[in-house]
Amino acid sequence: MKKTVTLGALAVTMTILLAGCGSSSATSTKNTSSSSSAKTSKTTKIVATGSTALQPLVEQAGQAFQNEHSNVTINVQGGGSGAGLSQVAKGSVNIGNSDLFAEEQKGLDAKGLVDHKVAVVGMAPVVNKDAGVTNVSKDQLVKIFQGKITNWKEVGGKNEKITVVNRAQGSGTRATFEKWGLDNAKVATSQEQDSNGTVQKIVSTTPGAISYLAFSYVKSGLEPLSIDNVKPTEANVADNKWKIWAYEHMYTKGAPTGELKTFLTYMTSKSVQGSLVKKLGYIPLTSMKVDRGLSGKITTLK
Repeated sequence: MKKTVTLGALAVTMTILLAGCGSSSATSTKNTSSSSSAKTSKTTKIVATGSTALQPLVEQAGQAFQNEHSNVTINVQGGGSGAGLSQVAKGSVNIGNSDLFAEEQKGLDAKGLVDHKVAVVGMAPVVNKDAGVTNVSKDQLVKIFQGKITNWKEVGGKNEKITVVNRAQGSGTRATFEKWGLDNAKVATSQEQDSNGTVQKIVSTTPGAISYLAFSYVKSGLEPLSIDNVKPTEANVADNKWKIWAYEHMYTKGAPTGELKTFLTYMTSKSVQGSLVKKLGYIPLTSMKVDRGLSGKITTLK
């Protein structure tokens, strides 16, 4: 009888211990699952789209930011300033990259969009080096894009047909170039391309071709044209001697918060402005000697 009771007690004890282990295991699994879920929920995805002139800077700054913030992923896409502004206004992306003030974009309700200037971009007319031209007058440049001058020999270059390559409608680079480089003159119909990168490839490989690019895209095989003997340089942009330039804007719908705010603050930090901006061919905001508002009015900075 005593032996039977002892065995029974042992069985009860084992049952309790096993139940305790099971409960502990379940609790441990639950805690691990909760921890994993919490960790996953903290991951922030930032999507920026728009200006291809600004794209290289945002891509590289975004990668550097991700390296320091493992809980953030940044996806940067092109498409043109018009697309970026339209998408951020709809709330389909976090950031709309633009070479234009949002108020300049036709058909866009800019109400509620918040502007974050991150750099200045200079733009220049560029030709294939084979054209044999390094300088044109403003009047000659306008006539080339209007189709009134059709051969490079008319402006001192080779006897070679001029092939005009334009950016697509909605491009901030195009809007900036037409406003400040062509005085808003109506241009002739020509082939249109969606990005600075595509234009760069076409002009550098097509004898007689001309287009316009952000300074950061002016590479070998291309000749940036001076206008009325003023060269397209960062120094000339800084004091507005070279007038074809624009602010690079990163628009958000409403004031940014959380990691989005942190990233936009990072874009104007010393590590980006003092190093990456210059390295990629942009102009730091702090290097500008003038400010140009939405109206185009120039103000000298102290």
